[in-house]
Amino acid sequence: MTVRTRFAPSPTGYLHIGGVRTALFNWLFAKGQGGQFILRVDDTDQQRNVDAALQPILNGFRWLGMDWDEGPEVGGPHEPYYQSQRGEKYQAAVESLLASGAAYRDFATIDEIQAEREAAQAAGEQFTYSRKWMAESDEQAKQFESEGRQGVVRLKMPNDGELVHQDLVRGEVRFEWAREQDHVIQRADGSCLYHLATVVDDADMQISHVIRAEEHLSNTPRQVFIAQQLGCEPPQFAHLPYVAEPGSKNKLSKRKLDKYLKNRDFAQLKQHGETIATRLNLAVDPDTFNPVIVDFYEQIGYLPDALLNYLLLLGWSLDAETEEFTREEMIKQFSLDRVNKAPASFDPQKLMAFQDRAMQQLPIKQKVAKVLPFLQQAGHIDDPPPCETAPKLTQILEAAGDRVKVAGDILDYTDFYVSDEELPYDEKTVEKPLRTPDDAKSLLTEFRAQLAALESFEPEELEKCLKSFVEEKGIKIGQIIHALRVAVTGKAVGFGMFETLAILGRERSLARIDRALTL
Repeated sequence: MTVRTRFAPSPTGYLHIGGVRTALFNWLFAKGQGGQFILRVDDTDQQRNVDAALQPILNGFRWLGMDWDEGPEVGGPHEPYYQSQRGEKYQAAVESLLASGAAYRDFATIDEIQAEREAAQAAGEQFTYSRKWMAESDEQAKQFESEGRQGVVRLKMPNDGELVHQDLVRGEVRFEWAREQDHVIQRADGSCLYHLATVVDDADMQISHVIRAEEHLSNTPRQVFIAQQLGCEPPQFAHLPYVAEPGSKNKLSKRKLDKYLKNRDFAQLKQHGETIATRLNLAVDPDTFNPVIVDFYEQIGYLPDALLNYLLLLGWSLDAETEEFTREEMIKQFSLDRVNKAPASFDPQKLMAFQDRAMQQLPIKQKVAKVLPFLQQAGHIDDPPPCETAPKLTQILEAAGDRVKVAGDILDYTDFYVSDEELPYDEKTVEKPLRTPDDAKSLLTEFRAQLAALESFEPEELEKCLKSFVEEKGIKIGQIIHALRVAVTGKAVGFGMFETLAILGRERSLARIDRALTL
């Protein structure tokens, strides 16, 4: 059997972290088994679909490097891959279920169904629809329609026995048929619901394994019933634990951002992103610029492999020690029998640890390539970049070390790119090192003269020069170095002072000191 998995995002919102984790497990399982991963669009709910949401979902998968073998923008032998375009197939399935007696036309109103439900509750009994308004013939259906009733199609579920289901994650699961309702599979307007559409599509697209979130476990009986009644072999099911809120066992939701911001690590993650977005002049949309949405991580410069590596461990483990995997190792090692049953909490701090390690391990040429687009987007470097860009960026990144944790952090060092005349000096930053000490400017003036006279402007010579100056003047290094840093960068903190001067070069460093002396 060829392994074929699928992920069916609904364009009613943006790509959620939990959804990506589910898609990742499908992708890894298919790739590891030499099979195919199919992407199809669950757009049957036309009222909730957001036209602008589909492309970001596809772009998100592209950014993550999770290619699909069949689906939108790729095509394949089972087109179309949009459920909204597969209505004829669903209608044929409805007619087949009606003809076999596995489904029926029902003309009950919402109020009548609700009255039966409330009566069952009042009697302390489980609600089971009476099928009082079931049309058992075309003539009866016409009679109901003449009364102004609108008909839907419901499954005619068994009322005794049980379904014994072997889940690939949860083991044996049993469902009593008597507890299953006669679920609606086609609305009065003729549109079909998810439960029917997904079964028809899985059969048509030869899906072998349905790997999905555990909230769909309760859908399994009706979907197995539909498949069996249509004469199809149901796929194998694996129900994954959900991704939980930070520090909680509640399901992570993109609609509870305010709640998550009470978590310090989550709040810091969002603030970090907002700082980068501000420097990029991004118009932040609160619906999408959210650490629960994948697009957030792309915009601020996370590495796709770091994000996937972290998501892999939310509900799966190889052993008690191994945490870091290359993409190839993820594919090779992943198996459903190592998926945990318990939910795993989303930990922003641990995610950053994965990102930080991956960023520091990145070869310098690749790191330059990752940060360059952020400087271009912020308007600091032209496109195409000047020939001196790569060497200068290499110097900055090597000097910054682990301070650049995500690619967007390069914007902390835009002082290397703004002109000397436009370098911003914050009043509070300038006040203490440059204005408060009586001798600050005189010391800076004298040291400027020594910098101008240096033969070499390399870090080692710059360090010797400063140490010699401090000894000669009989002062502490802090009496000059803080004023020097603010003068040439406009900031009170940064990486090594001597590396900073060397990267700026003699001419720019002296010009900035001259300007600072006028403040």
